[in-house]
Amino acid sequence: MKILNFGSLNIDYVYGVDHMVQPGETLRAHSRQVFCGGKGLNQSIALAHAEAEVYHAGIIGQDGGMLLDALNTAGADTELVKIAEGSSSHTFIQVTPQGQNSILFFADDNLAVTEDFIDEVIGRFSPGDYILLQNELDNTPLIMEKAHKRGMKIVFNPSPIQEDVMDYPLHLVHIFMVNEIEGSLLSGKTESDEILCSLATKYPASHIILTLGEKGAIYAYGEQRVFQPAYPVEAVDTTAAGDTFTGFFLAAFTKGKTVQQSMKLATKASSIAV
Repeated sequence: MKILNFGSLNIDYVYGVDHMVQPGETLRAHSRQVFCGGKGLNQSIALAHAEAEVYHAGIIGQDGGMLLDALNTAGADTELVKIAEGSSSHTFIQVTPQGQNSILFFADDNLAVTEDFIDEVIGRFSPGDYILLQNELDNTPLIMEKAHKRGMKIVFNPSPIQEDVMDYPLHLVHIFMVNEIEGSLLSGKTESDEILCSLATKYPASHIILTLGEKGAIYAYGEQRVFQPAYPVEAVDTTAAGDTFTGFFLAAFTKGKTVQQSMKLATKASSIAV
């Protein structure tokens, strides 16, 4: 089973801070580190570590060699990663001593995903293959439509969530991977049970995974519900915890593991990640 991850590739600048910077405040960071990142890259690495057959498609700048190296070292196929002129996407991440984070993301015009590039990528895959999408690239709705036309199964993690996501062809999604904030915007509800019931009603053909952070995760499909508690750990940095969950869940699920088995593996992996 092939999994195409059409996703972002970022260089992350991570700053250790005592607390998140407030409006009008100047705060001195006590550390700075540079990492490979992007929800797409994180999820491809998680998929590769979970021994899935994952192909990453995306765009990097001339400074993106470290991103390719990270994917290749993990075992992801990078033949569909395009190198553009200029610099790669990048983020500025604040991390507190409690492991909480906030993220500012920037991608320049040189990293735009065009229709020609989408056609080139989608044409390499077959009906029944999976495609994993986030919301950090241009033209995500067009990717969805072309992947569906190709007969691929769409897995969508709508992060970062924005109002215009409601205009995407969400009825084409096979699996939603959402946290409480994303689920709330998509459903118009705030409580986890209400979020799941609303999404299951709006998208009856879709499988839904709602992650609840330290409380665990819930799966919904029609009337079926499966709850997986989290494994308690002392969090150091929650960056990429959700991406790790997504990668390990999808790797197990596409190999024929049950929902419960897939969620248990994904929850263990995300606990280790933090």
